[in-house]
Amino acid sequence: MALIFQRTYPPALPAEGLAFWFPFRKGELLVQQTERGSIDIMSGTEPDLAALQPQTITYLGILNGKPCMACEVSAETPLPENWKALELRALYNEVDASLYGIAGYAFQILLWQQDSRYCPVCAHQTEIIPASWGKQCPNCGYISYPPAVPAVLALVHDGERVLLGHKPGWGPRYSILAGFVEPGESLEECVEREVMEEVGVQVTDITYVGSQPWPFPHQLMVGYMARYAGGEIRVDEQELDEAHWFHVDELPNLPPPLSLARQIVEAWVKIHRGEK
Repeated sequence: MALIFQRTYPPALPAEGLAFWFPFRKGELLVQQTERGSIDIMSGTEPDLAALQPQTITYLGILNGKPCMACEVSAETPLPENWKALELRALYNEVDASLYGIAGYAFQILLWQQDSRYCPVCAHQTEIIPASWGKQCPNCGYISYPPAVPAVLALVHDGERVLLGHKPGWGPRYSILAGFVEPGESLEECVEREVMEEVGVQVTDITYVGSQPWPFPHQLMVGYMARYAGGEIRVDEQELDEAHWFHVDELPNLPPPLSLARQIVEAWVKIHRGEK
């Protein structure tokens, strides 16, 4: 049965009893490790977390009838036995996909609460806007909400080959092209601009593939495929150190499976080979 998450907003309060807990310490999620070595998201009551001394407890929503709670844990707090700190990327495929998504959401909301305590215009302390995560300044009236920063991913293809880029520090890994959307720009215009700026080629037939929240920290990745329309590769060395065409049967090391970039490459391979 699929897990269904229903979001809640302040000043909503959770029902008493068991809840899923997402405690973060220094940006890492604290999880329980079973005797078999698998990872579990904590399910229990607030007293069960007493050893972690939770701070900034936040009610996020309900997953199949059970409340989901996020909290901060001090960097000085030692971890009890069988607890482990994991970066979000390392949690992928270790827990249910719904729990993984909520973990990313929890991280972003906790970070937002920390970063939005004071107005960026007049430095006055902000107040919560009911029924949302928004904040308003009672002094100057400035309103802000948790950010979601859009960025495009663009797979450029030409027959049996695909154009992939490489950045310093990536080792053998190559990926599709990417960039942040600028003000006054559509997503498709961003694809055209980023491809031209990074590798100097033109594209056409820009087609939407899918999107993915990317909580590192507040990005929303929007994926596209685009057909090569002309031009020679000219690498922008401020963005990439290499870019090459790769044959569908000779692809290099790619991003990890959790990333939308990897999923787009795999989707293109299936389309090219006529697979379903």
